[in-house]
Amino acid sequence: MAGIIGIKIGMTSVFSVEGKNIPCTVIEAGPCVVTQVKTKETDGYEALQLAYGEKKEKHATKAEFGHFKKAGTTPKRKVVEFKNTYQEEFELGQGIDVSIFHENDYVDVIGVSKGKGFQGVVKRHNFRGVNDATHGQHNRLRAPGSVGASSWPSRVFKGMRMAGRDGGENVTIENLLVIKIIPESNLLVVKGSVPGAKGSYIIIRKQWN
Repeated sequence: MAGIIGIKIGMTSVFSVEGKNIPCTVIEAGPCVVTQVKTKETDGYEALQLAYGEKKEKHATKAEFGHFKKAGTTPKRKVVEFKNTYQEEFELGQGIDVSIFHENDYVDVIGVSKGKGFQGVVKRHNFRGVNDATHGQHNRLRAPGSVGASSWPSRVFKGMRMAGRDGGENVTIENLLVIKIIPESNLLVVKGSVPGAKGSYIIIRKQWN
């Protein structure tokens, strides 16, 4: 299996054998349900659709309700498709849990970063600012400075680093080491931080050697 859907529980730390304190993130990985198996004959490619998180029936559309009913499960909140590159055999309604991972595995974690609203260039792009209030500088400590040219091209180029909405984007953190697995609680402990706030949905993608 290529990956699983989970929820970010929060951060903690564990001690290594050498006595080092390692910052870690605790993730509730699954259990997920297989809600669709895509094949080359019917869809043109091999893929697996997983669903996670309970959803009240009254909040599901008729199309969603029928789709999940076909898989023999209740409506779910999060649905993600994983490419079945290794062409493993799966069935509708089959459960996928944290047991697909092992300690010392490396995973990629995908999530939506925390939204920070409208931010200036210092916070958004790490500008230094003026750093010196002398020589006639007035309220320019965190200003962006010049953004455009003169008579040509008489416009601001696309992609110019300016103030704007920061965060709230899909972020992938690669090569995170799996420190510990707690199968009875479907918990996955990985080294380092992962994007998103506590309680947000994330995708844990397994790396294959």
